[in-house]
Amino acid sequence: MLVSLRISNFALIDEVELNFQTGYTVLTGETGSGKSILLHALQLILGERAELSVIGPDASKSVVEATFQLNESYLAFFEEHDLDFDSHTIIRREIAREGKSRAFINDVPVSLQILKLLTSRLVQIHSQYNTLELKSKSFQLELIDVLTGLMTERKAFAKKHATFDLLGKELKFLEENYHAAVQAEDYDRFILEELNELSLGTTDFNQLEMDITRMENATQIVQVFGEISQITAENGSYEQLYRLKSSIDKQASYDPLLQSMKERLDSILLELKELSLEADDAMDQLDVHESDKSVLVEKWNAFNKILNKHRLSSADELNVMYEQLTSKLNSLDQLLHACSEKRAEYEHLKKELWKDAEWLHEQREVRVPAILAILQDRLKDLKLPHTSLKFDLHRQSELNRTGCTGVDFLFSANFGIEAVPIEKAASGGELSRLMLALQQLISEKQSLPTIFFDEIDTGVSGDVALKMGQLLAKMGETVQLMAISHLPQVAAKASQHMVVAKELRNKRMQTTVRLIDENERPNEIARLMSGEVISEAALQNAHHLLSEK
Repeated sequence: MLVSLRISNFALIDEVELNFQTGYTVLTGETGSGKSILLHALQLILGERAELSVIGPDASKSVVEATFQLNESYLAFFEEHDLDFDSHTIIRREIAREGKSRAFINDVPVSLQILKLLTSRLVQIHSQYNTLELKSKSFQLELIDVLTGLMTERKAFAKKHATFDLLGKELKFLEENYHAAVQAEDYDRFILEELNELSLGTTDFNQLEMDITRMENATQIVQVFGEISQITAENGSYEQLYRLKSSIDKQASYDPLLQSMKERLDSILLELKELSLEADDAMDQLDVHESDKSVLVEKWNAFNKILNKHRLSSADELNVMYEQLTSKLNSLDQLLHACSEKRAEYEHLKKELWKDAEWLHEQREVRVPAILAILQDRLKDLKLPHTSLKFDLHRQSELNRTGCTGVDFLFSANFGIEAVPIEKAASGGELSRLMLALQQLISEKQSLPTIFFDEIDTGVSGDVALKMGQLLAKMGETVQLMAISHLPQVAAKASQHMVVAKELRNKRMQTTVRLIDENERPNEIARLMSGEVISEAALQNAHHLLSEK
């Protein structure tokens, strides 16, 4: 429950600290006194975004701080988010003039997302505008599941459906990849055939380039080999050196240097003879046929064409490409198998979901009549005795996270008038009473946090207002309840009464809030009836309303 609320330098509020009890608390005050300011301050605690305009004129920041009494059911949340748990947990928002907004849980800074996760379980705010939710199909179905006790099954279904959605995305991704691979398969195989024709594994393209260059210069090369071959010809260099060697041989034994020269010349003569022989052999091998050259040039051109086509620069890069294409084609079968397995898993879960969805739909159809009967009785107490209500449930052809149930909430407040969709039928006052009756039923079905009604009684008066006050008081027996009201019948049924007022202090208007006691309440109730000039009749009526608790 909400134990206290402290507001500092927030709009027209300098400093206010409110302490709350269990049960039903009402806040009253003249129009424009600042009741909406309190609501906006509480919304900050719920994680709503703040505007700098809320900061008081003489302050550097606004602070809103709420203390909640929690039980151990919240311990798991605090452990999950690494927060210190305290049975009296303090939540604080600070809005600084320089534009910074900070949130704290027990003095630990938290994000607005984490703040909302916690406070959404602590406080619910309902205003006259929240009655528009009744016109929402998703809200109508949620109401049915809350009131029929199907929320546990609904949440389990939603969790399974989330898994189903994820499977669907994974399947779509796999199938898109497979179809893309199939479309590219023919082209990939064509490229592989081109690469196979190059014989990448057995051809040295560097050597191939050298061979082609050699063939293209064969004439000049043969000429040079011929010149080398002539070294040993008659009267050639070899013969001259050989005669010189003969002269050295005769005198070499007499001089060590000549002996050394003889040995060196022997080696030179041997090398020259080998050069001549190798040149002869080389000339024979350079007998180039144009057909041979054509084959090599064709292969070299094909190699360069493929390099340019794929914007590559070497045979090594072509080999990498070849391996990638081969792997890609080999993985196509694996991808098809993965698609088949994922499709089977998807269809199996879909079949399970349809079974669960149809069970949920049947349970809704079976349980709704009893809820509608109770709801119509509550509406009779709120002066809607001829109300006709119907949840028109129908099975949809597509699954969603709530199952396969579509819903139309049909409503008629008048006898003999056919019920039509609520968005076309109900007035503001009728919607307010219907929402209040629903909220009472919900509070009986599940443990609710603190509920704050902002002028939920708009559009009603007289005996209807009295019935609404009584209903709020009854709800206050099981849940902490607060309401902003302008109606004396609604205010009189509260167990705690706070008055919001606007006063001139320190040369500016300020909003104040104070708890009034039982002696002050008759005057405030009477003021709601007759305005600032309180008549004796209004005062008597106020005492009467207060005595009817």
